[in-house]
Amino acid sequence: MEAADFKDVLDVVRRLVREDVVPREDEIEETDAIPQDIRQKAVDMGLFGYTLPEEYGGLGASLYEDVQLAFEFGYTTPSFRSMFGTNNGIAGKVLVDAGTEEQQKHWLPRLAGGAVASFALTEAEAGSDPSGLATWACRDGDAYVINGSKRFITNAPLADLFVVFARTGEERRSTKGISVFLVEAGRKGVTVGPRDHKTGQAGAWTAEVFFDEVSVPASALIGGEEGAGFGTAMKSLVRGRVHIAALCVGMAQRILEESVAYAAANTQGGRPIGEFQLVQAMLAEIQTGLYAGRAMVLEAARQYDSGEDRRIGPSAAKLFCSEMVSKAADLAVQIHGGMGYMRGTVVERCFRDARVFRIYEGTSEIQKLIIGKALLKDVK
Repeated sequence: MEAADFKDVLDVVRRLVREDVVPREDEIEETDAIPQDIRQKAVDMGLFGYTLPEEYGGLGASLYEDVQLAFEFGYTTPSFRSMFGTNNGIAGKVLVDAGTEEQQKHWLPRLAGGAVASFALTEAEAGSDPSGLATWACRDGDAYVINGSKRFITNAPLADLFVVFARTGEERRSTKGISVFLVEAGRKGVTVGPRDHKTGQAGAWTAEVFFDEVSVPASALIGGEEGAGFGTAMKSLVRGRVHIAALCVGMAQRILEESVAYAAANTQGGRPIGEFQLVQAMLAEIQTGLYAGRAMVLEAARQYDSGEDRRIGPSAAKLFCSEMVSKAADLAVQIHGGMGYMRGTVVERCFRDARVFRIYEGTSEIQKLIIGKALLKDVK
């Protein structure tokens, strides 16, 4: 994207977030839903396909551009980004990276136009470690029959398309033999369970998805190749980790601004609490983490785009920023005192919303293993 064009996009997104979404955060929290008019504005602006190729109706944003947009998305409730996040990230990128030309031509324009894709990998015994994947897809003539279930699937109740990972090989406890399929939400045998009741991120819907003798044509096998699913998933998740790190930076920025404003205005003993050195120390910790996280994300994105590093940087950024924003939210609650523990305050909501960043798209523990193994591999 040309620099001037991207600046225009960034400015429009910032205005949408600050002027349309932020004022309605309480409504989103109470109704557990994104208002339809906000959704339509996001569709009209091209946010459902901003990373997808321009030839298919997207904006073609690089990861470096993506994270700058994510800084803005992260400033408000995570559910705003969540409604189009999988299109641009883990689900849409599977199609971009591994889909056949026919699959891309059919689905990418639809996703860019507002259809919703869900990434269906996680199961009860297959979260951070996909080797426990139990969903099966058996070849039946010119079709595959899929049986199994998925858990915690983002946007499942709204999905038009599921990107489904299933075993097609004989291995039962391995990352080998995993394939990936395009399954339309309305296909016979696909059932979406009730919405999950989560600690935070109201308005971002997740649910279980069940596949009972779901028959899909052989053309639904992404890339037309069996057994390539694990590599495809990992490639998509690596990019997604940098994006999640950027969202954490955006949330930390909001947390800092709320905390500074509160410390400057709220008084104890006739003095603004911001005059107390221990409060200043907590603000300094939030600012320092935010400063480091932003720099780390931008560098990780730059190296990802150039191909210099697509292993250590994404995991390091996701690990640091997800831990950083949780600490920032905790400090912000402390700065706010009793008010920080009350529902209805921004920092209390951020405290709940931030927690899951350390879990999804690879837990903090998994990121440490990835980083450690990569460092040791480099010296062998």
